[in-house]
Amino acid sequence: MKQAKQLAGIAFVSMLAWSGAAMAQGKSDVTIVLGEQTDLLEPCMATRSNIGRVILQNISETLTEIDVRNNSTLKPRLATSWEQVDPTTWRFHLRQNVTFSDGSTFDAEDVKHSIERSMSSKITCETSRYFGDTKITPSVVDDHTIDIKTDPAEPVLPLLMSLLTIVPSETPVEFTRNPIGTGPYKLAEWTPGQRIVLTQRDGYWGDKPAVAKATYVFRSDSAVRAAMVKTGEADIAPAISAEDATDKSIDFSYPNSETLYIRPDDSMPPLNDKRVRKALNMAIDRQSFIGSLLPEGTEIATTVVPSTTAGVPKDLKPFPYDPEGAKKLLAEAKADGVPVDTKLELVGRTNLFPNVTEVMEATLGMLKDAGFNVDLKMHEVAEFEGIYSKPFQKGRAPQLVAAQHDNARGDPVFSMFWKYASDGRQSTLSDPHVDDLIKQATAATGDKRNQLWSELFTYLHDDVVADVQLFHMVSFARISPKLDYKPSIALNGQLQLSEIKFK
Repeated sequence: MKQAKQLAGIAFVSMLAWSGAAMAQGKSDVTIVLGEQTDLLEPCMATRSNIGRVILQNISETLTEIDVRNNSTLKPRLATSWEQVDPTTWRFHLRQNVTFSDGSTFDAEDVKHSIERSMSSKITCETSRYFGDTKITPSVVDDHTIDIKTDPAEPVLPLLMSLLTIVPSETPVEFTRNPIGTGPYKLAEWTPGQRIVLTQRDGYWGDKPAVAKATYVFRSDSAVRAAMVKTGEADIAPAISAEDATDKSIDFSYPNSETLYIRPDDSMPPLNDKRVRKALNMAIDRQSFIGSLLPEGTEIATTVVPSTTAGVPKDLKPFPYDPEGAKKLLAEAKADGVPVDTKLELVGRTNLFPNVTEVMEATLGMLKDAGFNVDLKMHEVAEFEGIYSKPFQKGRAPQLVAAQHDNARGDPVFSMFWKYASDGRQSTLSDPHVDDLIKQATAATGDKRNQLWSELFTYLHDDVVADVQLFHMVSFARISPKLDYKPSIALNGQLQLSEIKFK
């Protein structure tokens, strides 16, 4: 496989040599090569990495921002300050003299509309899932002040607002193909499947970035992406495989807030039996992936969030690799009438990370060796999202959905409701105790909040065996030597062009 990738890279470099296909670039232009095509450029979907890397904080900005280069502190963006005026209400003071890329003026009505649009049932925005079942009610105080009331109380609302992108109040409640934002760039061109071009705009409220134009192109093969930066055809490849990261002068590892896990459909047999879910966990030799298909530095996971997240218990242990024990659990369940021979679907997403297909194929082999009747199906991102999120497809087979979850923000509130609550957009669980713990923890503060999150993590892992936690991932990026830019954990979901300088 490695040799095949190297040959692909060589072939691509050779093609460039004779085709003259290199894009003409100005001294302040950059080309970014992504591994996954962007199917949408909708601001309220910017929490998806393939969209966020293009538009988040480039075209569309948020009220607050997490400064990952400064101990993940929360800093102002379109809001200059905020305070809690009563237990359920936060007041945000907005930046003045800000305009959108269409020339319209930014004010509190735009924030109000952006909140209501993202939470509307008429549009399936990713943003809303992070707020769980919390009811959000914005009210304009004046042009540059807005109150946001929550039910129940939401003590980390300013942190949550780092996810909500702001659009003009005239934006319809439907997906847009022409995002209008307050960021330093505007959309100049989008040829689906080929390229996206952002250009610097006049009238931006902040400092003028060094990058004048950014062109995004798409190549699914990691070796090709790496070769493009090597030859100067591109300037940044945000994600390449460890085996292609062979040049220490231009290849950089960075911490990755993604957790790879498998979600069994707990709502249908045989996956609604705890013994079957435990057998799934015991069937997988996690350690064998590290240093082979996955790079050194990859960590075995016990929770869907990184170990640095508030409330993650330090004493949770990964399930041991025990295929014989898995077979015994399946036999025990079968003896009790559980249809363990039912055909299962292991569902993966193409280009999710380097070597994803090989990882999924190896996982499939381990599950089969442990006695599971399972097939593998890989899907492109748009089709995968229709499987991963509600409403789930009717008449589907029992599914094992392999996905990555990104939580770089330090609090489980960004994960737990939509992953595990009965009404969660990506949850197949229906457990009243889980729902109650999520509700309590979301409203709590300080040590009590951490204690409740810890109790929930332990219950999901030990008592429910809700899913198959696999790995906390690491990533590699290739950066042109002409750039003054070092990747951070934020690169997993966004690439702020304003952070790029030229040497």
